[in-house]
Amino acid sequence: MDLSFELFVALRYLRAGRRQAFISLISIISTIGVAVGVMALIIALALMTGAQQEMRTRILGATAHVYVFKAGGLGDYREEARKLETIEGVEGAAPMMLDKALIDSSQQRAFISLKGIDPGLEGRVTDLQRSMLSGRVEDLQQVEGKSEGIIIGKDLADQLGAFVGDQVQLMTPEGTLTPSGMIPRVRVVRVVGIFRLGLYEFDSQYGFVTLGLAERLMNRTRPDFMQLRVRDIYEAPAIADSVPERLGSEYGAQDWTDMNRSFFSALWIEKMVISITIGLIVMVAALNIIASLVLLVMEKNRDIAILKTMGSPTASVRTIFMLQGLVIGLVGTAFGAAGGLGLSYVLDRYQLIRVPMDVYQISHVPFTLETLDVVVVLVSAIVICFAATIYPSRLAARLDPAQALRYS
Repeated sequence: MDLSFELFVALRYLRAGRRQAFISLISIISTIGVAVGVMALIIALALMTGAQQEMRTRILGATAHVYVFKAGGLGDYREEARKLETIEGVEGAAPMMLDKALIDSSQQRAFISLKGIDPGLEGRVTDLQRSMLSGRVEDLQQVEGKSEGIIIGKDLADQLGAFVGDQVQLMTPEGTLTPSGMIPRVRVVRVVGIFRLGLYEFDSQYGFVTLGLAERLMNRTRPDFMQLRVRDIYEAPAIADSVPERLGSEYGAQDWTDMNRSFFSALWIEKMVISITIGLIVMVAALNIIASLVLLVMEKNRDIAILKTMGSPTASVRTIFMLQGLVIGLVGTAFGAAGGLGLSYVLDRYQLIRVPMDVYQISHVPFTLETLDVVVVLVSAIVICFAATIYPSRLAARLDPAQALRYS
């Protein structure tokens, strides 16, 4: 393959002899620095992107995309669901009631968030049915003519020592007024299912009952909210804004981006900070490229002078040293990208980094790479390395052949 004159000389200078062994060592260190920086940056972005996407997926699987409420309360929720499903982009609607309760098994007690649902509609807005480890959501509607049912999370079931078929007691703050004072409402229910949504907050603190049971326990007559699932999660804010416009000013709505804004903002800021911090490694490698090229220019004064006297234009000399730095950057970036992509795949495929679920909500650290992130890292690394060649190449181009040959 025929190489251009400038590229041939640049590659020849990279294969330095014994006299330039030190310069060659600096070039190798520069290449390694670029590779390490690119690899670390790709892994860091994969980690933060994976964590962000995993948390978003699990949160949106456990909760609705949009919550709708109405001044004065919701009436016939089935009619409300039909109206809300006419909005463009809405795939499903279901009612809900939410309150705190105390659950008591024969072994342990715990405070839970008690959620009243319509078992026939809940699957249209959350992933509860797909997350069942045992039992079915439909079992809430009928429990063999015995006590009413409840579905609890796997971690809560472990804490209570409860299994499907066991009876537990539910106690809510809303009580019954008697001559002896306020007596808390207690209801014996049967565990008909156990779920795992993948979020520790839900798996350890949530219980699902029917709307009818929730109304009696919470002393309410209407659902608190209508839950909506939308076709495109990124259209949820626009759909939430359109609810009052379509159905009237007495309606209000809040979407998942509003409810989790601070959490996802913190993840995004952390991703940017980590990227900038690790990106400094590439900057240090760029400084090494500058140092090695400056030393090479000083070492090759005589060669540069001879090239100029033989007719090589200034631009050609400048290009030689730019290409040399660019080769270092390209080689380092290529090895760094291969290492980053390979290591990210292995870490994600075999789930090598485990974390406590009660702290991070997930059992392991996922690594997810987005094409745009990888492209930005590679282009940025190459641009930084190319920018590092500007000063040394201009220094070589300005060299006076007469002065260089006189004192060589």
